[in-house]
Amino acid sequence: MRPISLPDVAYGATAVRPLWSELPESLRRAISARLGAPIASAQSAGGGFTRAFAAIITTSAGLSAFVKAAPLQDPTSHWYAREAALTSALPGAVSAARPLWTMVDSGYFVLCLEAIDGHIPSLPWSPVELGSALTAWSAAAEALREPTAELLAPGVPALPEILRGEMSWWSEIESGREPLPRTARATIAPDRIRELAALERALPELASGATMTHGDLRIDNVLIDRGGRAWLCDWTWPCLGAPWFDTVTLLVSAFASGLDTDALLSPWDAPDDGVDGALAALAGYWLVRADGGPSSASPHSRQHQRFSGEQALAWLAERRGWR
Repeated sequence: MRPISLPDVAYGATAVRPLWSELPESLRRAISARLGAPIASAQSAGGGFTRAFAAIITTSAGLSAFVKAAPLQDPTSHWYAREAALTSALPGAVSAARPLWTMVDSGYFVLCLEAIDGHIPSLPWSPVELGSALTAWSAAAEALREPTAELLAPGVPALPEILRGEMSWWSEIESGREPLPRTARATIAPDRIRELAALERALPELASGATMTHGDLRIDNVLIDRGGRAWLCDWTWPCLGAPWFDTVTLLVSAFASGLDTDALLSPWDAPDDGVDGALAALAGYWLVRADGGPSSASPHSRQHQRFSGEQALAWLAERRGWR
């Protein structure tokens, strides 16, 4: 078992969000009226990398719901609207909270979802909780092999398009169009740019497919409930492609936890070059983003990106025997 690596901040404590009391009074009254009773408590969601409101709200009547709210001029409001449309159309086999209602009030878009009584897994991963997460994703991927017209209606891009358009950083660096990020200088990357770029370029064809994937399957988008069941959260960025790509993305944090990630990946029938290409592309994307200076989304987003990029490269180096 390899050494365990942990991020600087736990994934359950990365978010910086407004408190319930900081929302406009008119909006609070509207949400309370929609929930049917005065608000007794609002527990802010600690995970994530947006500054929008998100909290488990409990009314004086005992009803709990997960409420998200963002100003209409904030792009996050469009993400919440997209999430509402997508989660309302998910098949029953997908373990995800469903929307109860949406509304626009006081210049805000509000999404109310079922409340999941659960926690973000801690690192290092518990093998039991990771197994639950992988089981949930496997069931979801099977249910989404042939997405319905309703699921596709909000517009679901193809994974190869995303890879070519947003995750080809090693190719940009190899061509001289982009500098090597400072975050990559102490890694294997400077000596492996050509190999990383080649893996990255081969990936889109290997990762193509018709399954609707989650698109952002990381540890803080998983909740484990009191019964040990895993729930997959934040369905904002789905795409059409090979479901093993999301599995690789999730397992980067399992690699950091010292677990045998190649064994965990084996049931997914992922091509070796595809896995290596995914790790290369993810590492390039994360390390370039981590080099972008302070983030307005969360003071912890850059450390998440750097940690994830370094772990993706380390897993790739282990698979390839790079020293």
